[in-house]
Amino acid sequence: MDWLLAPIDATRGHEVTFGVAWHGRSMILAWGVLAPLAVLVARFGKVLPSQDWPNELDSRLWWRSHWIGQSLVFLLAIAGFGLVFGGTERMDVHMTLGYAVLLLLIAQMGLGIFRGTKGGPTAQSGDGSLRGDHYDMTPWRIMFEWTHKTIGYSVLALAAFTILSGLWKVNAPIWMWLVISVWWVSLVSVFVHLQRSGYAIDTYQAIWGPEPKHPGNHRKPIGWGIRRVLINREPGE
Repeated sequence: MDWLLAPIDATRGHEVTFGVAWHGRSMILAWGVLAPLAVLVARFGKVLPSQDWPNELDSRLWWRSHWIGQSLVFLLAIAGFGLVFGGTERMDVHMTLGYAVLLLLIAQMGLGIFRGTKGGPTAQSGDGSLRGDHYDMTPWRIMFEWTHKTIGYSVLALAAFTILSGLWKVNAPIWMWLVISVWWVSLVSVFVHLQRSGYAIDTYQAIWGPEPKHPGNHRKPIGWGIRRVLINREPGE
């Protein structure tokens, strides 16, 4: 027990103020727990095991979970930032990484707001057509998906380094390093298992199905390791 409670660096003490302590807790909850869970749900929860896909389409559980989870990340990140903002401490590696994470988070929120229209059979436009940025996979939608996914995975990795640099900065006790390490290894293990099991299903097909009548099924899915089903294709398509 004494070993677990001891700081990681025996040459330094572990003393933090109220603001720094709650800053760390809010950021670890946001970026170490909620953000990766929201990404896992978005990547692997588009078609549920109990869902009769493709007869049953467009499950919204993943979308609601992802949106709520990332909204909580945003609120916790802003609150955590406010707890230490205005201090006299000089800029260091941890602070630089933290500002980068916040900027990417704001960019992600902006992309989510301006991702374009949905369209398709379940969200027809005002004139009754099926036109929409997502359904038609317009250049704007393609740009959004590539950018959103790239920033999303990048900011998760950056946030992990930021958390580790913060733990080192405050000389956190050994038990904190062990808990966050076991949690992250568990998340990676779940990710690998779900990826190998084929749960990373293309968003477009999860919403509208695999039939070639849908325009988005005539282009490659966006992102690595995304599974797509092809049915009723004509020769040469």
